[in-house]
Amino acid sequence: MKKKVMIGMSGGVDSSVAAYLLKEQGYDVIGVTMKLWQDDDDFEFDNEGGCCSLSAVEDARRVANKIGIPFYVLNFKDVFREKVIDYFIEEYLEGNTPNPCIACNKHIKFDEFYNMARKIGCDYVATGHYAKIEKDEDTGRYLLKKSVTDKKDQTYALYNLTQDRLEHTLLPIGEYEKDRVREIAKEQGLLVYNKPDSQEICFVKDNDYVNYVKNHTDQSINPGDFVDTKGNVLGKHQGIIHYTIGQRKGLGITFGKPMFVVDIDAKRNRVVLGDNDDLFKKELIAKDVNWISVDGIDEPMKVQAKIRYSAKPSNAVVSMLEDGNIKIVFEQGQRAITSGQSVVMYDGEKVVGGGIIK
Repeated sequence: MKKKVMIGMSGGVDSSVAAYLLKEQGYDVIGVTMKLWQDDDDFEFDNEGGCCSLSAVEDARRVANKIGIPFYVLNFKDVFREKVIDYFIEEYLEGNTPNPCIACNKHIKFDEFYNMARKIGCDYVATGHYAKIEKDEDTGRYLLKKSVTDKKDQTYALYNLTQDRLEHTLLPIGEYEKDRVREIAKEQGLLVYNKPDSQEICFVKDNDYVNYVKNHTDQSINPGDFVDTKGNVLGKHQGIIHYTIGQRKGLGITFGKPMFVVDIDAKRNRVVLGDNDDLFKKELIAKDVNWISVDGIDEPMKVQAKIRYSAKPSNAVVSMLEDGNIKIVFEQGQRAITSGQSVVMYDGEKVVGGGIIK
């Protein structure tokens, strides 16, 4: 019997080609678009290239019809609101800078979506992420490895995949360059072949996260003090949700020289400003750690680690702490290490694991 796979289809070129490739490889493919955040009155909000708009659903439906697979729209709104949107808002109110895509992958695509697929008898789930999954026959562990193109590699957003999820997940385009993916879509008559990639947070219109947080919380956003690294008051800020580590523009205050946000103290409602040099740090603590290529560590381990999606991995040493968190010490200072973002560790092409910067 054919192996059955449920693929998340965003209406974009990557997941569309992934679905086509799976069909060509002989799988019994079911296409699904997840309705995640829209209310009935804002379902028309069309973030072009986004994964959740009404046009995205129709694009996915047309692709499914073209390649000859069944297609469904499933409602995950309640769990998405709890695990992604509420988390996003709470993190900003606490002075952190969350990554909602990582939270969505962890709790929605590879938890709720995965569980539903398994319940209806699917052998696998699949997505259009640029990454590869391989089994290490020597250790028996499943590995998450970088895609063939560093420019599009998305392993950073997938570090929460567990061994069970990796065993039952397919990533069909991890072996392809982006240009080739678009060529395949065009060759197969998929009209999404030239659709732009999504660049914004899907549920935040115009990428205006400050107004989104303001409009979705009862908590007051109070002004507070700008202070320097010694605690001297420099002026007033508009509320901590307006700022993130490394920010220079939009401070609403001038000093005659460039000043950057180097820390956010939510408890005292303070935003700390400093020079560019003050942004560089060599150490961080991370929580909620997930290990992939190893089953935890007893001794310090050399890795390459990166603190944001667009960064290049840098040499570092990771150690376990008694509370289950990890400490990472870099050889070179890293600019704008930001609480709430994720740090992901690599051993060459393999993802060692990752966690949320604390």
